[in-house]
Amino acid sequence: MMTNKIRKNLILVGEVTEFFNSFLKCLFSRPFYLNRLYEQIIELGLGSLSITIVIGLVTGMVMTLQFGYGLEKFGGTLYVPAIVSLSLIRELAPIFTSLLIAGRIGSGISAEIGAMNVTQQIDALRALGTSPIRVLVVPRILASLITLPLLAIFSGIVGIFGGMIIAYTEFNIPTGFYINKVLSNITYVDIFGSMFKCCFFALFITLLACYKGFHTREGTRGVGNSAIWVVVRTSMIILVSDFFLSKLLILVFS
Repeated sequence: MMTNKIRKNLILVGEVTEFFNSFLKCLFSRPFYLNRLYEQIIELGLGSLSITIVIGLVTGMVMTLQFGYGLEKFGGTLYVPAIVSLSLIRELAPIFTSLLIAGRIGSGISAEIGAMNVTQQIDALRALGTSPIRVLVVPRILASLITLPLLAIFSGIVGIFGGMIIAYTEFNIPTGFYINKVLSNITYVDIFGSMFKCCFFALFITLLACYKGFHTREGTRGVGNSAIWVVVRTSMIILVSDFFLSKLLILVFS
């Protein structure tokens, strides 16, 4: 049983690698479907903006509340702005935004492409002499690489703003002091590290979603199973790889 699981996982890695190689070949060759890229940026980016704002705002407010009352016992409420802002930019905003994208966009992409696959629309594209990967995969991966880092940074900014509101209303921390502490603690390295993580997460989310969509079978039931598979696998990859990416960034920039 264990041997079969290992064999299946190795086959999966090989198929995903081959799928990624096909993506790279289409990425650096003509024709380019810029209109589809623009459509995906609007769908993936603007479509996720509202929930990104909610997640960032609530996370920043809750963190400020918890850290504030915890540090108040030791007279350390003045450290709240630095702790909250660094935690949001470095870790929480990228992770929460990526998990959101995995749940909303990853499942949506796999379900959409999977439905096209079981209804033979992908075969129709091949019959017309068009590469399905060029039309369906390349725009989605590029759009996610562009939008996810921007959404994560925006979520972090909104979270910092939410923390500022709680810091002022609950702990009487002046707004000017809060902003000054945030700007003095956050560096370009923190922003770069956050965007680097998001690019890594975006690539895996969209790549696995497109791969699973192309390999969907068993009709509508298979479409649902593919969506669940993508959400579970990508969420695990995000949570596990975040530790190693954080360690890598610390080693490089320390």
